Amino acid sequence: MKTGIHPDYNYVVYRDRNADYAFLTRSTERSEKTVEWTDGKTYPVVDVQISDASHPFWTGRTRVLDTAGRIEKFRAKYAKFAK
Repeated sequence: MKTGIHPDYNYVVYRDRNADYAFLTRSTERSEKTVEWTDGKTYPVVDVQISDASHPFWTGRTRVLDTAGRIEKFRAKYAKFAK
């Protein structure tokens, strides 16, 4: 490998504030914000909007959509072309 062309690969904390969930991993992503982790060390922190702790696919909490209303709107809109 060539030296000096690769980004730094260090420990980073990814934090999902919506689910109050964070995990420590290694990444090339940088951040000016820091947080003290459970091991007592300070790491850069990256705030994410969604993670496996808050995503409906992983949590099983899905939203129910009004599909009947959407279908009726579609049929009403394109009823004149059905002739």
